[in-house]
Amino acid sequence: MPFLSPKRKRDFFKILPFGIIWLVLGWIFLWIEYASLVEFEFQNIPTTGFFLTPKIFLFASVSVFFIGCLVGFLEVRYLNKYFTSRSFPAKLVGKFVMYTLFLLIVMFIFYQLAASIEMQKPLFSKEVFERYKLFFFSITNISASIQLGFSLLLSLLYAEVRDNLGQNVLLNFFTGKYHKPIVENRIFMFTDMKDSTAIAEKLGNIAYFKFLRSYYNDLSSAILNHNGEVYQYIGDEIVISWQSNRYKSVQDSINCFFSMQKGLLEKKPKYIKEYGLFPKFKGAIHKGEVTVGEIGALKKEIFFTGDVLNTTARIQNLCSKFNVDLLVSEIVITTLSNKDDFILKHIDAVNLKGKTSSVNIIGVTKKVIN
Repeated sequence: MPFLSPKRKRDFFKILPFGIIWLVLGWIFLWIEYASLVEFEFQNIPTTGFFLTPKIFLFASVSVFFIGCLVGFLEVRYLNKYFTSRSFPAKLVGKFVMYTLFLLIVMFIFYQLAASIEMQKPLFSKEVFERYKLFFFSITNISASIQLGFSLLLSLLYAEVRDNLGQNVLLNFFTGKYHKPIVENRIFMFTDMKDSTAIAEKLGNIAYFKFLRSYYNDLSSAILNHNGEVYQYIGDEIVISWQSNRYKSVQDSINCFFSMQKGLLEKKPKYIKEYGLFPKFKGAIHKGEVTVGEIGALKKEIFFTGDVLNTTARIQNLCSKFNVDLLVSEIVITTLSNKDDFILKHIDAVNLKGKTSSVNIIGVTKKVIN
């Protein structure tokens, strides 16, 4: 989807599973409902449900998928941000109540549409409204409410698991992509907050935790906009990854660092006002082969292992020594398509701790355009 920005694309793939979950559950419930209606008809028992004609099946499928995507859209774009500071039970109950009220209105609208189609009567006719009144006080409505409630609960649980594991991690678990270890060529960026120990001592534990949460949140837009995948948060350190075979992934990784700096700088007044200080960070970028797979006995996660990770961490430790915010390995710079946007400071080959061979590194600074 080249017409979508990376953030919009991510939002799209966060919303789409809501529609899929609702559609699959809708088909299951629709089949159960249809089987019950056939039994009722056989026994000449009156019913307020619909018989499953091709037209009704298509309408029901599109409607349920649309409602699921609508819930996903509201969740991703609006409602979720108001519950970020709430506990998991409070999130679940609060969202469930709000969406339930919303869905009662939606059910009223869509039931009347479906009744109008089946009865071949105008939408606002008395017959259609009487059909809805009969439905509202029927066992069918109770059944439909339970179905919608279950779909809503499952999709909200999915959203919470996704946010905790990460979008790509959850998808990879479902698809089994890394069930067996595979080798990938990836770019890694390690970022580390400067003077984090002194900041933590000054703020205290609770305030420092809130400070870190703000810091991570304010860096997230730049990471999303440059197609980065957060691999790990380690204290005040963020490990971000890109697949090397993706178009402009090297350019994205370097631009991401300076975009993170710019985005954070724009929030400086907020940090000074709330905490009395402003965070700065340094970083390093390197690329190479890693082995990726599911690992863990008591808790599974997608795990990367390889020399590239250790090397990137060692390069980052040299930022202070060479007085530069970003250090990049030579292998990354050689594949950089547009070097004109940056000032490159070549550093002699350095010996990294724990490595027998030296590594060529380059300090990178963003050019200032007047």
